[in-house]
Amino acid sequence: MSKVDYKSAGVDIDAGNDAVQRIKDHVKGTFSPHVLTGLGSFGSMFDLSELIADYKHPVLIQSIDGVGTKVTVGKMAGKYYGLGIDVVSATSNDIIVHGATPLTFLDYVANQKLVPEIVEEIVRGMSDTCKENGISLVGGETAEMPGTYQLHEHDIVGCVTGLVEKDELINGSTIEPGDAIIGLASSGLQTNGYSLARKVFFEIGGYTTENNIDELGMTVGEALLRPHVNYKRPVFELIKSDVVVHGMAHLTGGGFIENVPRILPNNCRAEIDIQTWPNLPVFDLIQQIGNVELNEMYRTFNMGIGFVIVVRDSSKAEALKILSKYPEIPACEIGQIIEGPCDVHLHK
Repeated sequence: MSKVDYKSAGVDIDAGNDAVQRIKDHVKGTFSPHVLTGLGSFGSMFDLSELIADYKHPVLIQSIDGVGTKVTVGKMAGKYYGLGIDVVSATSNDIIVHGATPLTFLDYVANQKLVPEIVEEIVRGMSDTCKENGISLVGGETAEMPGTYQLHEHDIVGCVTGLVEKDELINGSTIEPGDAIIGLASSGLQTNGYSLARKVFFEIGGYTTENNIDELGMTVGEALLRPHVNYKRPVFELIKSDVVVHGMAHLTGGGFIENVPRILPNNCRAEIDIQTWPNLPVFDLIQQIGNVELNEMYRTFNMGIGFVIVVRDSSKAEALKILSKYPEIPACEIGQIIEGPCDVHLHK
């Protein structure tokens, strides 16, 4: 009887070690002086003593999220770097809505067969985005799971941790009728709605990631793999100004319909004019090719707005002036808060 080892069962420890060697410099490049451990420690340590000295009542905020089936599009196109960007931006935006400063990030990358070059590409995307936003990538897990995933498919998940002063928490509780609603543009699908988008483009439309579509001005793969926007810079300049911010929402899975009500008090309705921002061709094509109802589009996709900010009406002019400093992330007034049930009303 031949001998059996872990590699013959589908787990290659040497490939895992190779991946660690490939990513270590990328990861170390994100470390702030507060990181106390290197790669290989059982737990990641982060010294908060200096950071919390400026806080009266520091509150820890965490969020965990994944890239979902966008990884399948990455596999089809053979492009993985942007998926690392996506997972950092998706998670950090979720705590930015509360006014928190993201500090640390942990990742989880699972696959059927570990390919060190692919893992490096994913982690390089994470590391570059962490560096750009002052986040330390303090640890992670790579799981090779034969029989669980298809070849070159990945599950990419991240957990971000941040701090906010308790008195400066933003949670929507002060939102009131008359407030203005400002939207920040998305790059496209960002990280949500990919199961529907893949069905429309690849099953119904018969496209591949390499097909150029005139309406998109790029290939299907390029349109679907555009990185998730990180909203930290414009949002933080805004909340550190004199603008009165009452609430913020990150438009992820569920779009406007599911996400905006999460921050609304019981007596407030968000009235959104869907003609106030430009349509993105990728959403128009999904609706046309798939014959998707408009309401379904708005409860699945972000539809071109990735982040919503609710401000006191008297602050909206100053808010838009500040946000205009970031032309790469267009901002515009998209609606207002009115009295009514805790929901979203979309109109033209």
